[in-house]
Amino acid sequence: MVVILKPKTSNEAIKKITGELEALGVTVNPVIGTEMSILGLVGDTTRIDPSYIEANPNVERVMHVQEPFKKANRLFHPENTVIDVNGHTIGGNKIAVIAGPCSVENKEQIALVADEVKKCGASFLRGGAFKPRTSPYSFQGLKYEGLELLNEAKAKTGLPIVTELMSPYDIETFVEKADIIQVGARNMQNFDLLKELGKINKPILLKRGLSATIEELLMSAEYIMAGGNEQVILCERGIRTFETYTRNTLDLSAVPAIKKLSHLPVVIDPSHSAGKWWMVEPLSKAAIAVGADGLIIEVHNDPQKALCDGQQSIKPDVFAKLMEDLKVIAGAVGREI
Repeated sequence: MVVILKPKTSNEAIKKITGELEALGVTVNPVIGTEMSILGLVGDTTRIDPSYIEANPNVERVMHVQEPFKKANRLFHPENTVIDVNGHTIGGNKIAVIAGPCSVENKEQIALVADEVKKCGASFLRGGAFKPRTSPYSFQGLKYEGLELLNEAKAKTGLPIVTELMSPYDIETFVEKADIIQVGARNMQNFDLLKELGKINKPILLKRGLSATIEELLMSAEYIMAGGNEQVILCERGIRTFETYTRNTLDLSAVPAIKKLSHLPVVIDPSHSAGKWWMVEPLSKAAIAVGADGLIIEVHNDPQKALCDGQQSIKPDVFAKLMEDLKVIAGAVGREI
């Protein structure tokens, strides 16, 4: 339920209404704007009579929220959320570019790639230390050593780190070693993990599951936000369909759909979407044109020798050209890289 207040309602009146609503057994999330203020009610609202609330002279109207997600809902938070990470933002007018190798392989590799993507204009460094793989015999990542190497690269380039968390037992380490904690597609509905991430003060990059609906993605975000951590970034990385030519099918329609339903920023992963390096460029351009708030792109200095997903990684020189093209497209839609 959402309570829309009349323009210029005083802070004192808002506090009084909030107290009255909380006495009815719900949690109140106020959104105070210059033109309009909204009170979002979370909890069991079935026993609340809307006419009782509307009788208050400061209330414009009461609306029922049909969607099961509340905190992620745009009705509760009309303005787009912008997440600040060490001075770098995700959301708003500036498009964030997260780039780096699928996995950290050694000190020289991650240092080289980090330096190259920084020169090209990337604002975040991605790299997997812990790697969820379909086969138990595939390279699983350098684990804690990989986290240390990422931090060494960060110290040299200043790029904040985005890396994937696999286990709730490692949350404390990731809070210390990562700037954005990534939850992979396979863990999107690992609700115990999401609940624990709701207790920390760290941005979470939440990837859409392989066969998840948009509502299911937003409900997973709700698990994190309900715990108190509202720094959630949504990621469309392609979903599983009947098509076999590409690794996944990139759902570009998810960007405007999510933006209509939610205030959370949305980034696109063109690398995992297609699984083919030569598709990264056109899919990245399309993502910017359709309104994505950022991109997460796999860049590797020698894709043919990559230990993980080399077929979908682009070389630094290709990334450099792509960044120049993206600046043009971003400018055409009134944004910047």
